[in-house]
Amino acid sequence: MYERSSVAELAHSLKRELDRYSPGGKLPSSRALVERYRVSPVTVSRALAQLAAEGLVVTRPGAGAFRAQPRADTPALGDTSWQEVTLSADTTTELVPRAVDASGVLVTLAVPPPGVVEFNGGYLHHSLQPERAMAAALARAGRRPGAWGRPPTDGLPELRDWFARGLGDTIGAADVLVTAGGQSALTTALRALAPPGAPVLVESPTYPGMLAIARAAGLRPVPVPVDSQGVRTELLAAAFKATGARVFVCQPLFQNPTGAVLSPGRRPEVLRIAREAGAFVVEDDFARRLGHEDAGPLLSPLAADDHDGVVVHVSSLTKATSPSLRVGMLAARGPVLERLRAIHVVDNFFVPRPLQEAALELVGSPAWNRHLRTVAAELKARRDTIAAALRLGLPELSLPHIPSGGYHLWLRLPDGTDEAALVSASLRAGVALAPGRPYFCAEPPAAHVRLSFAGVAGAAEIAEGVRRLRSACDEVLG
Repeated sequence: MYERSSVAELAHSLKRELDRYSPGGKLPSSRALVERYRVSPVTVSRALAQLAAEGLVVTRPGAGAFRAQPRADTPALGDTSWQEVTLSADTTTELVPRAVDASGVLVTLAVPPPGVVEFNGGYLHHSLQPERAMAAALARAGRRPGAWGRPPTDGLPELRDWFARGLGDTIGAADVLVTAGGQSALTTALRALAPPGAPVLVESPTYPGMLAIARAAGLRPVPVPVDSQGVRTELLAAAFKATGARVFVCQPLFQNPTGAVLSPGRRPEVLRIAREAGAFVVEDDFARRLGHEDAGPLLSPLAADDHDGVVVHVSSLTKATSPSLRVGMLAARGPVLERLRAIHVVDNFFVPRPLQEAALELVGSPAWNRHLRTVAAELKARRDTIAAALRLGLPELSLPHIPSGGYHLWLRLPDGTDEAALVSASLRAGVALAPGRPYFCAEPPAAHVRLSFAGVAGAAEIAEGVRRLRSACDEVLG
């Protein structure tokens, strides 16, 4: 299988050589490029396709690749400053302005420059993704009868049934909607459950993507602190009473960013408190398939213990597979399901059928459970490696909790540390971190950073990343 870096490097080399050719001039043949750069034909094909997409070359079947004609001068851009007035005027009547700050999300989506250790990632390194199994599943799915037709708006019945079986006896296939990943499901849930201007209770700290969804919908996030056993239920009850909120969003399993698991004693309390408040609990079960090898039996989803329709459950296949396998689900019982369904259909129509068929092929193959076992072992090994390296090389960074699932560690910085300065110094040293500030919807109690150990190549890169982080800390902490 080709290396991504090889494609990028070849495309870069070809760009530098384009000036040798006049517009319309023919580039060397694919065979000549294979021999000159010692790469595979697939790599050459993909590099030329990249240049064609950028408008730098034109490929003609049977004839080869040619340097593209230079683009005509683009006309002068018009004045868009009027938009500033229009967009600002829209917010004057809103209780909570719907301005969207995506910076906390982009930190985990942005690809760092080459050579930077990616401790800020939100997905598995490509070496941990089941690429061969996904490719085979997609190929089989594409040949299924009707695979390219219009799917049911709620999702394929077989896929809905597969998701429902993971939620115990309280949820059936009829209660499940297939969504385009977990982020889409959370967006649908918050839009369905709370009107603009309403408060929504969130764990503190919590996933920045969820805070961005809430604010984009005009909602007002209200923090409820989390400790090593999950959300503090006495503060949750007080927050419901003080705000009149009707929604609480939580991650009971391997919470992002703390890694905490909601304790058995608090689970029924969360459901009871929400039921008494007449409120919904949105359960974001994003890490269910990311348990480590030493995690032991995982607690069931909150939805499995919910008999009154309190829980709206969200989960996804994306985190355990690939950022591009955007297949997730929403599950709920009662009248709320119809509202969720209506918003989902209006926003998305449906999830593309080939992607749903491929997901079915993947989870139904023998490769699926093998992949999950491999990920569990690899995440444990990487977690242990980075935790040991931090304790040895950076003892001044506090690591209060080592999770048995998920893909990250949550580090508290020494009192008085300039969090932004450390993140910037780290990037200069060649390591990308996720700053802690975007995980708080109110004033944070201290400076933090989140380190992902899933998006790196392995133990050697982890060790190098911690060494570079040591250099950055020496610069900032003194």
